[in-house]
Amino acid sequence: MGILTLIIIGAAAGYLAARMLRIGEDPLLTVGLGIVGAVLGGLLLRVVAAVLGWIAVLLGAVAGALLLIWLWQGRGRRR
Repeated sequence: MGILTLIIIGAAAGYLAARMLRIGEDPLLTVGLGIVGAVLGGLLLRVVAAVLGWIAVLLGAVAGALLLIWLWQGRGRRR
């Protein structure tokens, strides 16, 4: 997601959150907070996705190794 998209989503989210919480703050402040929150959340999500991507690869590799070892042991027991 691009930074411009995050800014637009953040502005809408800040406005909607202020209305849902019924706070009387300045609309410009709540929109600004929403933008900052969306940008920070978007960056954090990218970091988490990158870390989880590597973890998923590691888990897949371990699962594949476990399966092959299990199959190899089963083949050896039949002899």
